[in-house]
Amino acid sequence: MGTTMLVPPWLERLLSTSFFNNCRIHGDAARGECNMYCLDCNAGAFCYFCRTSKHKDHQVIQIRRSSYHDVVRVSEIQKVLDISGVQTYVINSARVLFLNERPQPKGGKAVSHLCQICGRSLLDTFLFCSLGCKVVGIKGNGLISEGTSTSTSASASALSPRRGNYMVREEEGELREGSQQDIYPATPPPPPRSRRKGIPQRAPFRS
Repeated sequence: MGTTMLVPPWLERLLSTSFFNNCRIHGDAARGECNMYCLDCNAGAFCYFCRTSKHKDHQVIQIRRSSYHDVVRVSEIQKVLDISGVQTYVINSARVLFLNERPQPKGGKAVSHLCQICGRSLLDTFLFCSLGCKVVGIKGNGLISEGTSTSTSASASALSPRRGNYMVREEEGELREGSQQDIYPATPPPPPRSRRKGIPQRAPFRS
């Protein structure tokens, strides 16, 4: 069996889908943004109202946005996909992972953990910064460095789909990224240095 068979048929379509466009039918409604994806239909993004009418009994996940990048909550995606090896983040008290690679910030500090595909710095001992990079690593057969804690075959099997019905919670809205401390540990600023006062000058004595 080739490595490509270990990637669920809906995953690559999901990663290439454009989200948060206005629905052609319900675009004027308050929840008319296309931020949902049906794993059963595998036919593009749709809005809340389309889900209610056309995907009521299907497996649906909701895509959220953080700093203009698409993310999905770990609590949702891990019910249909094993995401081991992919870096997760805590944003607005919710643990999420990014769908695709993001541009690497310039001038960052030296780090010891890097994405095996795009070289983006990671916070922990993960192999990939996103689901997209993990797919590239699996299909590339050898893009994963030797000596890592997870081999190519092991990480490939991690993308095998999980069975079970799962429906997205309707009452949850779009995720928005909070302050920088939501992702990276906050470092307290150093205490301000006290300024030394100058030596007071006495007026000369007059005779």
